[in-house]
Amino acid sequence: MLPILDIETAYLQIKEVVAQTMLSKNINLSERFDSNVYLKREDLQLVRSYKLRGAYNKMASLTHQERNKGIVCASAGNHAQGVAYTCKQLKIKGRIFMPSTTPKQKIRQVNMFGKEYIEIVLTGDTYDDAYNAAMKDCTEYGSVFIHPFNDELVIAGQGTVGLEILREIDVKIDYLFVPIGGGGLISGVGSYFKQVSPRTKIIGVEPFGAPAMKMSLEKGERVVLDKYEKFVDGAAVATVGDLNFEIAQEVIDDMVLVPEGKVCTTILSLYNEDAIVVEPAGALSIAALDFYQDKIKGKNVVCIVSGGNNDITRTEEIKERSLLYEGLKHYFIIRFPQRSGALRDFLVNVVGADDDITHFEYTKKNSREQGPALVGIETKSRDDYDSLIERMKINGINYQLINDSPDLFHLLI
Repeated sequence: MLPILDIETAYLQIKEVVAQTMLSKNINLSERFDSNVYLKREDLQLVRSYKLRGAYNKMASLTHQERNKGIVCASAGNHAQGVAYTCKQLKIKGRIFMPSTTPKQKIRQVNMFGKEYIEIVLTGDTYDDAYNAAMKDCTEYGSVFIHPFNDELVIAGQGTVGLEILREIDVKIDYLFVPIGGGGLISGVGSYFKQVSPRTKIIGVEPFGAPAMKMSLEKGERVVLDKYEKFVDGAAVATVGDLNFEIAQEVIDDMVLVPEGKVCTTILSLYNEDAIVVEPAGALSIAALDFYQDKIKGKNVVCIVSGGNNDITRTEEIKERSLLYEGLKHYFIIRFPQRSGALRDFLVNVVGADDDITHFEYTKKNSREQGPALVGIETKSRDDYDSLIERMKINGINYQLINDSPDLFHLLI
């Protein structure tokens, strides 16, 4: 673990620039889980994520000679914004390597924070392409690479989140839920908590489709994922950092994997009930409460909301993933008899009063007895699905559910 002094030193270094974000009790979540749920709102940070803490601590620690050489980083998200903001504050020139596929909105944000002190280099299609280009830059120009998580000074900066929590709260914390990507946040916060509040259980949270830390802890060594789901982009990595993994082995008490659909449900719930805008990674710690509700009943719980850089263009995908996860959206291939009235019979006899057809693709082919249609149906509750299937069977509907066929689903939907 990092020494407490390293994290306290980081706090003194960053406190005049980095916002001390609020820690507040959430009434809705507290009532839902019959516990005291507090949110540490890093989505309210200056760059809308905790990443500024580690980036600033690292860059403020550079020597005069290192600053003159300039810095580089590779990121398509929050780390890039933290580095860009720091470049402007410390007047350090930086090159930020981002994949060519990075949304324009994120590129504009990085430019806004860094102004004339940064240069954005778009290269390749993936983070790995950007990382390799950044490493080449370091070799050619002697630039200093600012790693997003695998660096002691970065980890110490992220650890200041834990320091602030324990200074702000006036009750003993039973459980702390921390989102995990590369491991910088949990290794920093975990180091501080285990030495100052050792009775607190540290729960790491990863997306179900990217369990790099969980698998590494189970195997006892760092695992590299061959494939992983990238939807929770702020917490989806192929492998965690080696420094982060060493610390994680000491500080993590348990791991929770949260399905991506549940993350989406949580994003929508936070917006609708509390007017809180979070990115997918920022919703992870709160989404995990559903999988821990028996253990946290009557307890004091803190969830770190790691960021709020959510792209509004993803809203429809978030809604769709939430409906699918909650069992309210169903896609079928239905083979209709090619006769007059077949669709009308389906609408009258099969589709329920509260069901909504949200997707329909069909082309009549006169040379066939049956014509396949792609039909999306949204139900009002999970139970309505069973009734829908029963009516299909009674009416002899030839159907195939494709929700559980990933390849076919992604091809057609």
